Amino acid sequence: MAADIAVVTITHAIQQAVAPVFLLAGIGAILNVLAGRLARIIDRSRALHSRLESATGDRAAGMRDELVILTRRARVVNRAIAFGTISSLLVCVVIALLFISALGEWQVGMTVVGLFVAAMACLIISLISFLREIQLAMRVILNGP
Repeated sequence: MAADIAVVTITHAIQQAVAPVFLLAGIGAILNVLAGRLARIIDRSRALHSRLESATGDRAAGMRDELVILTRRARVVNRAIAFGTISSLLVCVVIALLFISALGEWQVGMTVVGLFVAAMACLIISLISFLREIQLAMRVILNGP
């Protein structure tokens, strides 16, 4: 009978821990998009740096202006990645606490709430940074550097 109770307890713990795992998958997808954008920014920056050596006059000035914007975009994407990663780590801690508390019957409710709110705050900052980077990219396309 004790083994049946343990299996039920473990099953319930797994059920509780699975819901935040879907959140992790979503954050992972966002991080993948952000990493792709950062890679494209870096590639463009490297291409401009190599062409800048042979450029002169207005062309060189335009390249330098674009490099300044690319640097700003890279910083914003880097911030978005950092906050997205922190959010993922906090969700992982929430999952671990939910699982451990279900097995150990510890009262960690307020800790889980605090960590989850912190994870959502980090995710919000990450998404706002992502939106800002898109705005910077669109400004270049619509208005020029």
